[in-house]
Parts: sequence; structure tokens; C-alpha cells
Amino acid sequence: MSIKKRINLADISIILIITAVSITCLVPFLYMIALSFSSNDAIISQKVALWPVDFTLETYKTILSDVEMIYTLGYTIVLTIVYTLVCMFLTICAAYPLTKQRLKGRNFILTVLVFTMYFSGGLIPSYMLVKNLDMMNTMWSLILPGAMSVFNLIILKTFFASLPESLEESASIDGCNDLGILMRIVLPLSLPSIATLSLFYAVDRWNGFQDALFYITDKNLYPMQLKLYQIITANQQLDAQQGEGSVGAYIVPESLKAASVMFATVPILVVYPKLQKYFVDGVMTGAIKG
Repeated sequence: MSIKKRINLADISIILIITAVSITCLVPFLYMIALSFSSNDAIISQKVALWPVDFTLETYKTILSDVEMIYTLGYTIVLTIVYTLVCMFLTICAAYPLTKQRLKGRNFILTVLVFTMYFSGGLIPSYMLVKNLDMMNTMWSLILPGAMSVFNLIILKTFFASLPESLEESASIDGCNDLGILMRIVLPLSLPSIATLSLFYAVDRWNGFQDALFYITDKNLYPMQLKLYQIITANQQLDAQQGEGSVGAYIVPESLKAASVMFATVPILVVYPKLQKYFVDGVMTGAIKG
């Protein structure tokens, strides 16, 4: 078999595998969309597959008319933005000095940081720390405990180290200090990595659930994922009641769950395409160069 045929077979195999994985990820998403736009009767009779049956917007009207849901969406957006800004600030402040050979104890600091990637105090010490710092039922309990990812730090540090040293030397000769070099030269050249890591942090916070479950009991401070959990849990009782009697004018819980999930998913899907052009460049450059 010629080399060209082998390459073609390899390409075809890769394309088939990627297509199969993509379909596996896409089918549940399409099913949720179909459920959210289908009528009660269609869902009860199990006619819904990957396409809405008896198209209706009733569930979305119900969600959009819920003041608490709109408030939770706005609060989660603010929480995600603040979290991303804090995380990127700390990550940049830690990554840039670690690229400098003149930093004393640089290797020791990096070793300590990497150690935390594999070992941690655990859930109970983390809960006690948050409680003792009086951060329970505050936005900061969802921001500060996970305010910097060592994995993202390493990616950004590697990206910074890959930048030509001659640029920094020229700026230093012109009288620019380290902060000026960082702000005027390093950060503008690092937009791909910064945008990529910002997306990582934003998605991580948007999908965050466990920390809010432990630290937040005030309903006004529920992030979106915890709000969805409450909706699904509350509607399990409604589901049981509907199984015993007629549905009447109620919305089928499965439809409400699906619409709520879509309502929480769309905002982050809107942001992703805007940062996608930086994604591959930022990850690959930060992971390989250095």
C-alpha cells in the first residue's frame, strides 16, 4: 500500500472518529432543544426525539416571566465576569515573575504551585476556611477559593517565556520598568493566551455548582447552575403529582427542565464564538513553546 493511500486512510479514520464523537455530544443537546419546544401532549406520549413536536414557546414564556430566574441570570453573569477578572489578574501577576531568571526561589515557588495540582486539603478544610473567613453566603466564597488555576498559570507562563527577550531588553533600555514592560509589551502580544484562559475561567465559573451548594444558602445568591438544581429537584414532586392525576394546564417538568438548561447554556455559547479565533493559538503556543 502506497504512503499516499495510508495517509488517506488515516485521514478518513480520524474524520470518522471525530464525526462520531461530535454526534455523541450533539444528540443530547438536540434532544433538550426538542423537549423545550414541544407541547405537553407530545412529551407525555413520548413522541419527541430530535425535533420538536407541536412547537410551542410556553416553557420559555414561563421562564422569562420568572423574576427570580432573570435575576439569577444577571447575578451569574456579574459573578462570572468578576471571577474571570480576579483569576486573570492573579494568574498574570504570578506567571510573569516566574519567567524571570533573577527571581530568587523561582523553582521552589513553581514546585509548590505544581504540588497543589495533585494534593489539596480536601473539602472539609476548605469549608472551614471559608466559614472562618466569614465568606459564607457571599459572592467571594465562589471567587477566592478557586481564584487561580495552576494549569492555566503554567500555560500563561510558558507563553510569556516564548516572547522574544529582545523586546523587553529594548523597552528596558528606553527606561521602562517591569510593570511597564508587562502592560505595554507582554500583555498586548499575549492576547491569544489571555482570551483562551479567560474563556476557561468563565466556563468553569458558569458551570460551577458544588461550591455554591456548600457555601450558599441565600436564594438571592444562587448562581445559575444551583438555581437549575433547585428547579429540577422541585419539579420531581410535580412530576410525581402529574403521574397520579391529570396534567391540566401545568407544564410537563421535563419540558421545564430542558428549557431551563437551554436558558443557562445559551449565554456561554454566545461568548465562545467570539473567543474561538484565539482558542487554538492560545492553547498550542502556551503549551508547546518555551
